[in-house]
Order: sequence, then structure tokens, then C-alpha cells
Amino acid sequence: MTAKQGRQGIIARQTSETNIALTLGIDGAGRTNIASGVPFLDHMLTLFAVHGFFDLDVQATGDTEVDDHHTVEDLGICLGQAMKQALGDFRSIRRYGHCLLPMDEALVFMAVDFSNRPFLDYGVTVPDQKVGTFDTALAREFLMALILHAGLTMHVELAHGENTHHILEAVFKALGKVLDQATTIEPRTGERPLSSKGSL
Repeated sequence: MTAKQGRQGIIARQTSETNIALTLGIDGAGRTNIASGVPFLDHMLTLFAVHGFFDLDVQATGDTEVDDHHTVEDLGICLGQAMKQALGDFRSIRRYGHCLLPMDEALVFMAVDFSNRPFLDYGVTVPDQKVGTFDTALAREFLMALILHAGLTMHVELAHGENTHHILEAVFKALGKVLDQATTIEPRTGERPLSSKGSL
């Protein structure tokens, strides 16, 4: 597997609550075409893609007249599935990524491992329940859906921050940075996952 092959995940998910088409290019340039029906999430996913150099196309509709929960969670599912599809059994990748990311007064630390053992430690408490119309608790729901379907161990900690928008921006920028690191091809592994066991 080489970066030139253009690792890609293409997911279509339709339920009684959402209808989502998502394409993720791991070896991209940060190109985006995102219309989720949740404007704040569009902004966050754009930050994720640009700072992770992922090409991301998202077209989604959902029952946002109820609230944004189903759309946000299902997009986390789809992004995780696309990541897993693009990476397969995690062979030839660096596997780990970490980032200490500032966004004005906010500072977020994130570390990930493509371990195939989903786990999320989310140590981010924000001062506001809403940013515009977006329920800030949904950021955790998005990440939980993502890690479950991508096979990720993830730790996220807020060192400090006052502005909720800035804090969540830092989280999604960090997400792009750490996944860019973790999915980078490591030629020294050959054609195997980075594991003393030989598989994950």
C-alpha cells in the first residue's frame, strides 16, 4: 500500500432518520464539499479536513426539525466507517498520532491509536450548552460514533479555554492533525500493521 494509490472510503447510509453519502480521501489536499444540514458541523468538518489534508465530500439530510443529534451521530458513524474502509487492517500506517493545539485562548490535547480497540476519554467541558443552534454535547457524540466505527483509541483533554466556539474548533483541528499523523504511510513496517503481535 502506498500513498500514491489514493486510499479512499465511500459510505452511503440511509435510515428513517438520516440519508448520508460520504467520501473520504486519506491522501488528499484538504478539499471539501460539505452540506450536512447542520451548519456548525459543516464548519467543524471543514476544519478537520483542511488541517488533516483529507478530501471530504458530505451530502446529508436528516430530521433536524427534531434536533441535530441523529445527523451528527450518523455522520460520525459514516466518517469512522470510511476511515476503516480506506485503511483496511491498518497495515503500513504509523498508527499513532498526538497533537497539542492552540486556538486563541483555548488549548486542546489529543492522542489517538488505530488499535482496533475503540475507547474514548473525552475531558472537554465547555462553558456553553449551545453555539448558535448547535448543541455542544453533540461533539462528544460525534467522536464516540467515529471511534467505534474506525477502531480508534482516543484521548481528548482541554487544558484551558473560555470561548466554546474556540474550544470545539481546537478539538476538530486537532482531530485532523492526529489522524493525518496516524494514517501516514510508514515504510519501515513493510506490509504489516505496526504491532509486536503482527496483527491488530
